Amino acid sequence: MLLKNILATSASISTILQFSTGLVTARKIAKNKSTGDISSFPFISGLLSTSLWLKYGFLIEDNSLVLVNTIGASMFFFCVAVFFIYSIKKASIARQFLLCLMILIIVLMRIHRIDNLEESRKSLGLISSGVTILFFASPFTSLFHVIKVKSTESLPFYLIASTFVVSLQWLVYGVILEDSFIQIPNFIGSLLSLIQLSLFVIYPSKTPSKSYPSNII
Repeated sequence: MLLKNILATSASISTILQFSTGLVTARKIAKNKSTGDISSFPFISGLLSTSLWLKYGFLIEDNSLVLVNTIGASMFFFCVAVFFIYSIKKASIARQFLLCLMILIIVLMRIHRIDNLEESRKSLGLISSGVTILFFASPFTSLFHVIKVKSTESLPFYLIASTFVVSLQWLVYGVILEDSFIQIPNFIGSLLSLIQLSLFVIYPSKTPSKSYPSNII
């Protein structure tokens, strides 16, 4: 129990600090009054992911999941709002946000219609895991570009490194809880992050790149 509490606290703090990198990006966007080449995908998928895990946290009555994802969802919503304000492609951002909202509503409606708590947990856990894996893999959109130009300048080194550490912490937490829905996405997240970090060894970058925020549990 002591190890669980220590790990829950450590993982929560690490995740919140990781989420806060999104606020740094939002501040930069507001300062420049432009989104530049920054993609909206990590913000939108982050909002969906944290919202789903927030509901999952309530289902299994885990205070750590509830706290970290309440803060995460709030941060990502703020970032999406900032991105929308300064983006020249407002219609595209609006469509992505509405799609995210529609998916969230459909999932929650489906979960509320299931009377069996265990079945609800499994259904939501499976969906949340899938979205989180997609979230973890978002930096891979730059993979082919990195291999083509043989440079990791476009990859967010600090973000990927922090994602590896955070994913590893939540993986161990999932093992302690014996919850495969927490274990699986974070195992994959750790693996994907490790693969991306290996690219920095293969294609060294003179200046580690700083970019958008990534995921959570």
